[in-house]
Amino acid sequence: MAAKMKAAVFVEKGRIVLEDKPIPDIGPQDALIRVTTTTICGTDVHILKGEYPVAKGLTVGHEPVGIIEKLGKGVSGFREGQRVIAGAITPSGWSHACLCGCGSQDGAGTRHGWKAIGGWKFGNTIDGCQAEYVCVPDAMANLAPVDDAVTDEQVLMCPDIMSTGFAGAETGGIRIGDTVAVFAQGPIGLCATAGAKLMGATTIVAVDTVPARLEMARRLGATDVVDFKKEDPVEAIMRLTDGRGVDVAIEALGTQATFEAALRVLRPGGVLSSLGVYSTDLRIPLDAFAAGLGDKSIRTSLCPGGKERMRRMLSVIASGRVDLGGLVTHRFKLDQIEEAYDLFANQRDGVLKVAITT
Repeated sequence: MAAKMKAAVFVEKGRIVLEDKPIPDIGPQDALIRVTTTTICGTDVHILKGEYPVAKGLTVGHEPVGIIEKLGKGVSGFREGQRVIAGAITPSGWSHACLCGCGSQDGAGTRHGWKAIGGWKFGNTIDGCQAEYVCVPDAMANLAPVDDAVTDEQVLMCPDIMSTGFAGAETGGIRIGDTVAVFAQGPIGLCATAGAKLMGATTIVAVDTVPARLEMARRLGATDVVDFKKEDPVEAIMRLTDGRGVDVAIEALGTQATFEAALRVLRPGGVLSSLGVYSTDLRIPLDAFAAGLGDKSIRTSLCPGGKERMRRMLSVIASGRVDLGGLVTHRFKLDQIEEAYDLFANQRDGVLKVAITT
């Protein structure tokens, strides 16, 4: 009889529960990771609410920190017992998208018959990380060693939240001296704010309404904050920029209102960098888009993954230039995963991110 593990499993809309499942088998290019710490993402909540479809019985989660339990016979450069992370996006390294330099859009992999949206496989098309063990596909392309000098919580944001938020700043093409607005200061928006500072922006306007999030935004690099419940954010940002508008607006929530506001605060030729996961069609207002004649750009990003991306994220953490430790506000054991989902999905008690330990 196959050995069993505990895993958070999607059962039906509104229900993710802890169940016993077989410990995954691995192929020659894969690695079995004993998960030590993971977390819950907003995308997992979309799955919980039935807003993003996955197969019933799938183990959810896509942000693993852990220890190599077993290596496939074709994997070299790593050792069993080594501490590692893997990105939320696990590109194969050999697809057309990867070879074109866009590994996050790895797409459908013919070897395993995956039909992924981009390279997002964990908790989407294969079993994910909210479990005692996870199989990491194409391990040589996706595992990154973690130095013993840093804790699990210090690197927990690297697989997704940090990589995604930084991608918003990178895709926006922020330059030294730029003015940037970041709409929504949830975990991804906060990382986008930190990324904007690293990229060289000198004015960073953070938009939210939760005082603790606005304060965290200031700690991570925001020079100005706007409470959208107290004033119209478009008017406030245009006032702060003396009517010029921002060079880059980062949308980190995924709603029509924030997307439209981000478009309206752009200067002519500005860039809207979209990170939100949208659950309905978007509308582009004619005036805000200058009838298509404003030289404005709309860019989208999917969290970059792969071992080189993870190496870069780990390097930023090790350098001390960004401290994301404050994003973990609550801690649970895997046995408490259903309680953790209830807290996180309902955004109670000032939660930003939860750490789930096995």
